[in-house]
Amino acid sequence: MNADLHRSDGIGVYVITGFLGSGKTTLLNHLVNDAGMQDTAVIINEFGEVGIDHALVESAFEDALLLSNGCLCCSIRGDLLDTLETLVVRRDMGQIPEFKRVLIETTGLADPAPIIESLTAEVVTGRGFSLRAIAATVDALHGGRQLDSRFETRKQAAIADLLLLTKTDLAAAEEAASLKRRLRALNPGACVLDVVGGVIAPEAIFTLDGFNPSAAEDWLGEAETHGHADDHDINRHGDDIRAIAIRRQGPLSWSAVRHWLRSLASLRGGDILRIKGILHLEGCAAPVAVHGIQSMLHPPQVLKGWGAEEPASRVVFIGRDLDAGGVEHALDKALAAHGIAAGGDAL
Repeated sequence: MNADLHRSDGIGVYVITGFLGSGKTTLLNHLVNDAGMQDTAVIINEFGEVGIDHALVESAFEDALLLSNGCLCCSIRGDLLDTLETLVVRRDMGQIPEFKRVLIETTGLADPAPIIESLTAEVVTGRGFSLRAIAATVDALHGGRQLDSRFETRKQAAIADLLLLTKTDLAAAEEAASLKRRLRALNPGACVLDVVGGVIAPEAIFTLDGFNPSAAEDWLGEAETHGHADDHDINRHGDDIRAIAIRRQGPLSWSAVRHWLRSLASLRGGDILRIKGILHLEGCAAPVAVHGIQSMLHPPQVLKGWGAEEPASRVVFIGRDLDAGGVEHALDKALAAHGIAAGGDAL
């Protein structure tokens, strides 16, 4: 793996998901009319569900509206990848204005993992798109019950980079605080932000870069801190999704780690929602970032350097019914089988 394989800037892609009734549509109502949405293409399910002020519509295209604030609203038709491709073609033909980023709304029942896998596929990145972050809306009034009863809600919360806690002005303070603790246990690396009346500044989403390997250090620090501190919340609620952190001192064999991650992705890919890690590898002076979504593992990326921190390998898994002891044991087996013979294996 060479350093020149770092992701390019590209057109930033942001996904907003959330269960039915969680306030996602209200939030989008405010976002599309915000001045900070200039040069943004918003892909929504249905125009009728998002309250676009037609007095602000500057021009209309087929399945698209350009607002006076420079936000381009597009209605999804069929496949998401086809919609993105159509945006690029129409932009290149001069039929729609240039755009710097894309915000995609998913349906309330959508499983975000396949969407993320599609957006990180070469057919998308090859067209200049770069997935940056996932935001999920969670209802402060009913979110606890939805987490109890709907696996989709737990999965959306667990896979997100930003958790938007809506309707906090309507929920009791202790109820909202309890839900925040539970969300941090489900996804300790995510930022949790209160949203009142659906109002949020666009930069709260667009400054995120959860899929940038260089941001892994901050995410891992949060995950390790909250993941251990909030174990009691996980057990109390009986959530099947949790975060586990694996840490090892000393340089590791890339061959062993690769076998370990591939085996887990192959055997437990349906249960592993997200993998993020920084590795201290033999023969590599700089840290190496790894990242995966379910069964898809992205190529390792060499970062700039360790800085003042002592080199160590740290990997956090977020998934369903994961056993930390079993994951540790699998790593030990891989190191025993591959560590010595392939100690200098190149990335």
